[in-house]
Amino acid sequence: MEIFIAPAKSIKRRLRVPGDKSITHRALMLATMAEGESTITGFCPCADCYSTLACLQIMGLRASLRNGQETMHLSGMGMRNFSEPDCILPVGNSGTTIRLLSGILAGQNIFAVMNGDQSLNRRPMLRVVEPLRHMGALIFGRENGALPPIAIQGRKLTGIEYHTPVPSAQVKSAILFAGLYAKGTTVVVETSASRDHTENLFSYLEIPMIRIGHRVEVEGDIDGFPGFNLEIPGDISSAAYFIAAGAMTPDSRIEIEKVGLNHTRTGFLDVLVRMGADITITPSDEEGPEPSGNILIRTSKLHGIDIEGEQVPRLIDELPLLAVIATQAEGVTRVTGAGELRFKETDRIFAIAECLSDLGVTVNVLDDGFEIEGPVPIKGGRVRSYGDHRIAMSMAVAGMISKDGVMLEDAECVEVSFPGFWEILGGACGL
Repeated sequence: MEIFIAPAKSIKRRLRVPGDKSITHRALMLATMAEGESTITGFCPCADCYSTLACLQIMGLRASLRNGQETMHLSGMGMRNFSEPDCILPVGNSGTTIRLLSGILAGQNIFAVMNGDQSLNRRPMLRVVEPLRHMGALIFGRENGALPPIAIQGRKLTGIEYHTPVPSAQVKSAILFAGLYAKGTTVVVETSASRDHTENLFSYLEIPMIRIGHRVEVEGDIDGFPGFNLEIPGDISSAAYFIAAGAMTPDSRIEIEKVGLNHTRTGFLDVLVRMGADITITPSDEEGPEPSGNILIRTSKLHGIDIEGEQVPRLIDELPLLAVIATQAEGVTRVTGAGELRFKETDRIFAIAECLSDLGVTVNVLDDGFEIEGPVPIKGGRVRSYGDHRIAMSMAVAGMISKDGVMLEDAECVEVSFPGFWEILGGACGL
């Protein structure tokens, strides 16, 4: 599917984005492990989350959507009552699904095989497989478990202390999930903070856990926990595209309601403020495992900055979008320490550099990041998404601030994380 994104003259809108994708994945898994009924409001109806749901339903989860696609009712199976699947579990394009489920399946007394699409089956798995093997998991895969398909024979596990070479919420979460089934204590230590949605949900469900700095500890072989009710806030990674558009489009004012404000996810907002963005945050007083609130963004005069070190994990998904923002900032914006971008749905450093080059922008590509000097006009033209939803949505924002508009190829890939993106974009910007 091709979509033409025309330049936007001014945006003045109030809008909402779908529920947080990362929280939805984890909530589905925990609702399956729980005893009894659970209700999830704000379920993110994206392709990735439906991949998680499909895998869990194959293993016995009963779930139904109510109130359109907003509310999901689930009947949990308990910690150890997963049914052995009689087919391959289809994880699609979802790295979160295959990695987090690996931790849960490692402790089940069943055999399961997970397989993804062509893109996912090129993404590395060893950083999850190796610590799970240290816990006693029996895992097979291509290149000794480095690449999917992944086959897991669940069995008894033993807790470990694991220091992650690179901060990763997916690796940490897989180990913590496996730790709930393991004998003894499981500890994960990171050099800097990664997303902590798993820990927040464990705390919300009163699953025994200790957090001190970048160290997380869980006790294994737990009996279980009851079903729960959870309201999921809007996904700040989805909101980021409209925040960026509001900052760069002339005479604009965009307010986004009920967005998640988890401190491990707000690095994008922190960086934009450092660049000079006019952002106002109004926290919500609603209770839950995650903070949320409204975000107001106005047209801003931006300047370039350096983004490095501990800042990077907190905005890894938004870095392609920040490359677009850097084109409109005065001076040099330099991103380093983001080598992880090369192992996403595509090599995002290569993809964003190619796309911006096609639109008349020079990008200095680094091994672990990029450098852009602005402001520089985005002329417009034709670009491809490389089948990557983050690249596609970043190019949509580029089209909004371009001179002649952008024709985007393979635009349908945004459904992986942001269903309805094009409809919301058109409504907000009059495209």
